[in-house]
Amino acid sequence: MKKLVYPIIGLLLLFSACGSEKSSSESVKDKYAKKAPKSLAELEKEYQKYNGIGPVAAFEIPADIDQTKAEEGKTIFESKCTACHKVNKKFIGPSPKDILKRRNPAWVMNMILNPDEMVQKDPLAKQLLIEFNGSPMANQNLTEDEARAVLEYFRTL
Repeated sequence: MKKLVYPIIGLLLLFSACGSEKSSSESVKDKYAKKAPKSLAELEKEYQKYNGIGPVAAFEIPADIDQTKAEEGKTIFESKCTACHKVNKKFIGPSPKDILKRRNPAWVMNMILNPDEMVQKDPLAKQLLIEFNGSPMANQNLTEDEARAVLEYFRTL
């Protein structure tokens, strides 16, 4: 009896596996295209008002640039960020020039303050990680005030 059970189970598994595939006119390329992540440009349009994940729930930029804070931000940026970011070109990370035309200020602050969680959970940050060859942004452990100064510097670029 035991000798018959295993072949019968094997045949049942074989038949069930063969019959479970649904025929479809959808090509393999079409199936994977549906699963592929959206492009960065598509995500940027969807998430223009999205604040990201982190301590900054919302942030409104004042009309005038605070030059003192911008100078402080420039110093911080030059000492902690230029290994990966260049002002006028893509490098290991994206250029901060015109970042506030592409991203919400709260999102920028949260990316500076909380890059580890942003890269894990935020759709834009995930897509940036893909675009920049899997190089995650290093957490520089800036304070919220320091991140605000860097943001103010970005406004001067």
